[in-house]
Amino acid sequence: MDFNPITLILEDGSTFKGKSFGYEESIAGEVVFNTAMTGYPESLTDPSYKGQILVLTYPLVGNYGVPREDSENDLYKFFESDKLHISALVISDYSTEYSHWNAERSLGDWLKQNRIPGLFDVDTRMITKLLREKGSLLGKVVFDQQEPASYNPNQENLVAQVSIGEKKVYGTGKYRILLLDCGVKYNIIRFLLERDTTVIRVPWDYDISQEQYDGLFISNGPGDPKQCNATIQTLSKSFQSDTPIFGICLGNQLMALAAGADTYKLKYGHRSHNQPVLEVGSDKAYITSQNHGFAINNETLPAEWEPLFINLNDNTNEGMKHLEKPFFSTQFHPEASGGPTDTAHLFDVFLESIKESQKAQS
Repeated sequence: MDFNPITLILEDGSTFKGKSFGYEESIAGEVVFNTAMTGYPESLTDPSYKGQILVLTYPLVGNYGVPREDSENDLYKFFESDKLHISALVISDYSTEYSHWNAERSLGDWLKQNRIPGLFDVDTRMITKLLREKGSLLGKVVFDQQEPASYNPNQENLVAQVSIGEKKVYGTGKYRILLLDCGVKYNIIRFLLERDTTVIRVPWDYDISQEQYDGLFISNGPGDPKQCNATIQTLSKSFQSDTPIFGICLGNQLMALAAGADTYKLKYGHRSHNQPVLEVGSDKAYITSQNHGFAINNETLPAEWEPLFINLNDNTNEGMKHLEKPFFSTQFHPEASGGPTDTAHLFDVFLESIKESQKAQS
């Protein structure tokens, strides 16, 4: 099989010549790496990767193909959204043959169908070392010598680009969960539906005062949380009530900003399935799945808030909680798919807080 030449150029001038196995078009974005060994269908459809050129460090990719587009509860069963969100994919070795009971097509065909460039036969270890030393870098995937203009996705409101356009309701359960969609992963909705809920999914800038709900959920999403002022203002108002709130990933950062804390960009982010976190005030450690490039500055948390989890690799914030009200958040993904589900019980904690809130009001 013949593959056309394609090149990755980083903003520091580093150049990596590879072979094209996806859609053949030049594109620019932020170059980031993910160290997970499996789960590329989930990663490529994760809205948190919007605007990013994704480098997978696992050496062999494509060997199990891409799943069917089966649906359940009006959600794709094997993906995290209804489209691919990465700008391009960079891997070391592409498996031209795939084998899996659920595979419907090859990874290369999937990329081509969704107009996503892909390149392989490059030194992903060297790219990862550069990103670890210099931090996330802007980059360009250049095909046929057509070099695109530089593009920094963090200067845009990416959440507005990936959020749902209008309200949508899932399930008919007892407890009404209002989900502010900042780029929600489908597995979050699945986990909520498993717990006797009705999920009301609304846009990131939705006026939630017109809705009746038992709990408020703030989803994951891409980019700089400070671009989402409408969501931050909504949360500031929500903190005045006692209705339980749970935020994940970007939701964690948005809650912190609404509380008056500050966020900052990490050097190269946390993107893997094996991040260890410690529950503050205990000896409980969990293995978590993560995908984010920004974090909360713990030193700026107001007196009524405290860290809930801490990353055991670099001591960064992994969640927070209110000292009196039923508000909490995590930086990691307790619903991870495919990744560890060591912290899936946090969805039960959220539902229990809703039940206790209802008891207190009755």
